[in-house]
Amino acid sequence: MHAKRLKLLPEMEGRTARWYARVRGTDTQLELYRTQAAQLTHALPRGARVLEVAPGPGYLSLEIARLGFEVAGLDISHSMVDIARGNAQAAGLMVDFRHGDAARIPFEADSFDLLVCQAAFKNFAAPAAALDEMHRVLRSAGAAIIQDLNPEASRADIQQEVTRMRLGRLNAIVTRLILSSVLRRRAYSAHQLERLAVASSFGTCQIRRDGITLEVRLQKRAMQQAA
Repeated sequence: MHAKRLKLLPEMEGRTARWYARVRGTDTQLELYRTQAAQLTHALPRGARVLEVAPGPGYLSLEIARLGFEVAGLDISHSMVDIARGNAQAAGLMVDFRHGDAARIPFEADSFDLLVCQAAFKNFAAPAAALDEMHRVLRSAGAAIIQDLNPEASRADIQQEVTRMRLGRLNAIVTRLILSSVLRRRAYSAHQLERLAVASSFGTCQIRRDGITLEVRLQKRAMQQAA
């Protein structure tokens, strides 16, 4: 597998970014983000730092921040960073949303206890470099959780996901078409993700399938303390 992929999709900017923010900002979606935030951080100690790579409008990052964690977000879309910052300001929450590339994360090494990346890894131009950067910025024993589309998801899986989102008729049609065509063709298989993980600084991973989603958990090895 090549270390770099051709970028077949443009970054989400302008009108497309605003449409995505509206689709992901429904009451149903926000409730899901609240649930995910609790699930992802349940084992984190007080004062832990969390980085979300490709947070888009920032909804998940904001829910994690509400739980009392220090949160940062990194997105390659200028529009998404602006939208996320606006959402943080409106919510009265402090989240460090920055513009940048996952292959060159602009944070120091050993900075975060948890890294989350949802629905974006398949679009990275340099996935191998992104994994090594995730490893670099994690603290000892820190974890990275990547959740993305399962290319083996059935039409029924996709329909169930779109139905769960409770979108309007037009947005539901558009979302279903995107999931079943362009994004589905770009998604990595579990085998491809495992190969990337093994070749990365992490060296291994755990993969879980759940309908439309593949979840990859990567752990940074704990540093041995001197006797």
